[in-house]
Amino acid sequence: MKKINGFIKGINLGGWLSQCNYEKEHLDSFIQEKDFSIISKWGVDHVRIPFDYNIIENQDGTFSEEGFAYIDSALRFCEKYGLNTILDLHKTAGFSFDYFAENESGFFDSAELQERFYRLWEEVARRYGSLTPRVAFELLNEVTDASFIDAWNRIAGECIRRIRAIAPNILILVGSYHNNSADTLQFLDPPYDENVIYNMHCYEPLKFTHQGAYWTTAIDPEERIPFEDSVTSQKYFEELFSTAIAKAEKHGTGLYCGEYGCIDVVSPEDTVKWYRTINSVFEKYGIGRAAWSYKAMDFGLSDNRLDGVRDELIKLL
Repeated sequence: MKKINGFIKGINLGGWLSQCNYEKEHLDSFIQEKDFSIISKWGVDHVRIPFDYNIIENQDGTFSEEGFAYIDSALRFCEKYGLNTILDLHKTAGFSFDYFAENESGFFDSAELQERFYRLWEEVARRYGSLTPRVAFELLNEVTDASFIDAWNRIAGECIRRIRAIAPNILILVGSYHNNSADTLQFLDPPYDENVIYNMHCYEPLKFTHQGAYWTTAIDPEERIPFEDSVTSQKYFEELFSTAIAKAEKHGTGLYCGEYGCIDVVSPEDTVKWYRTINSVFEKYGIGRAAWSYKAMDFGLSDNRLDGVRDELIKLL
C-alpha cells in the first residue's frame, strides 16, 4: 500500500472554520499562530482544516476574500512551522453530515448544487493547487446515506476531473458513505489517478469513544464503558479496516484516516489505551491519519484534562 508522505501524523483544527457560529470574533481568535507552533512541537507533519462552503462563499455564490483570508493565513503559518495541510470541505451547499445542526439538503439530487460544488473546488484549486506537495484537498466530509454512493462516485469523479485541469498533481482524498466508514470504502470507484487517496474515519467502538455524547440518538448519554470492555487488542482494528486496506492495496493507492479520537468523558488513562491500540494498526499498515481534534469540540487534545498524559499521548498520534 502506498505511503502518504507528508500526511502520516496529523491533527484536526475542528471547530474553527466549521461547526461554529461564524462570528468574526470566533474566526479571529479560535486558532492563532501560537497554536500552529504548539502543534509543530508535538511532532506531527500536518494539520487537517475543516472549512464550510459559507466561509468562502457569499449567499449569491460569489467568493469571499475575507473568508479565503483565513485559509491563506493558516497556510502561511503551516509553512512557517513546517506543517503540511489538508483542506477539508466539511459542508457544501445542500449537504452536511450533521442532520441535527445544519439546514442543508438536496445536494445529491441537484445539478445546480453540484455545479456550485465543482465551482468551489475549481476556485480552491486556482488559489492553492500549485502548493503541492504540502497541501492536499479533501472533497467532502462524511457522506452519510448508502443511497448516495452512486451519485457520490459520479460527483467525485467529475470534481476531480475539473480540479485536474487546474492542479494536475495535487493529492486528493475521497471517502465513502456511513460517515467515511472503513467498511464502506470498498464501494468507492477506483482512484481517478495515482494522486487520489482513500479516506476513512474511525470512532469505533462508538459506545466507547462517544460515551456521554449528547448530540446523537445512537448513544445512551448515561452509559459508561471502560476500555477493557470495548477493545481488547489491535486485532479489533485490523478486522475493522480489513476491506479498506484490501481496496487500497488492490488499486495501489494509500489509506488515510481523517478523524479518530475519544470524547472528553473517557478517562485520560483509557484515552491513552485506545490511542495506543489504534496507532499500532496505523503504524503496521502505513495508514496516514489526523486525530480529532486540537482543542475543545468535546475531543480537545490540548484541553487541561489531558495534561497528565499528553506527553505520552502525542507519541501515539
